[in-house]
Amino acid sequence: QLQLVESGGGLVQPGGSLRLSCAASGKSLDTYAIGWFRQAPGKEREGISCISSSARFTYYEDSVKGRFSISRDNAKNTVYLQMNSLKPEDTAVYYCATAKYSYCSTYAWGRSDEYDSWGRGTQVTVSS
Repeated sequence: QLQLVESGGGLVQPGGSLRLSCAASGKSLDTYAIGWFRQAPGKEREGISCISSSARFTYYEDSVKGRFSISRDNAKNTVYLQMNSLKPEDTAVYYCATAKYSYCSTYAWGRSDEYDSWGRGTQVTVSS
């Protein structure tokens, strides 16, 4: 059974960086597109990035474009989210999830119902 575990969260000052990891066990990730989502207190979960199984295609939510970068190492069964120039509004619990397909749905990649398996999340807090 596929299990996803996020790590790398923590407390960082505005302008700082973090790299989140999404490690899988029980099944290979190399046939799945992977999405990163986040949920801030009192807000709905939002999709922020997606990477296709081959890593050829990546997508980003507008507020993180140019600051966040998604990548994957299929040999390590791990997907990463490099987050730079962090802002207080990036504070949230961050989740990774496997998409239903090997590709990110062009117009729906940010929707939770496009994904099947979810990790339990890692907290990111951006504060001075």
